[in-house]
Amino acid sequence: MINQIGQIMLYVNDQDQAVKFWTEKAGFIVVSEESQGPMRWIEVAPTQGGLTSFVLHNKQLIAEMQPDMNLGTPSIMLFTDDLEGLYNRFKENGVTVGDVVSLPGGRVFNFADDENSYFAVMEKK
Repeated sequence: MINQIGQIMLYVNDQDQAVKFWTEKAGFIVVSEESQGPMRWIEVAPTQGGLTSFVLHNKQLIAEMQPDMNLGTPSIMLFTDDLEGLYNRFKENGVTVGDVVSLPGGRVFNFADDENSYFAVMEKK
C-alpha cells in the first residue's frame, strides 16, 4: 500500500537556474544534491517542512537515457497559509503570477518558474 507522496520529479532545462528560482524566489531550501556520472539531481523542499519535495533533473539527459519518458511538468497544487503575502513576495521577486481567484476549496493563484512551467498555490489555514 502506498501511504505517502515522497518526491515529485521536475525535469528542467537548467538545473542551476531552477535551484535559484526555487530557493531565492519561492523560499525553498536545498535538501540534498547528488551526482553519479553525468547524472545530477537536486532535492528542494519548502523551508517549513512537509513530506514531499521536488527533485530537479536535467531534462535533456533524461530524454537521451529514456526517450519514451514523459518529461512534461505535472500539474501541481502547493499550499500556503499566507496567500496574500506569498503573492506579493512573488510579484516583488519578478515571478509571473496570475490573478487570485476564489474556488470552492479556497483562494488560489498560479505562477510560472523561470522556464515558464506553471504551478498553483492555494490558501490552506
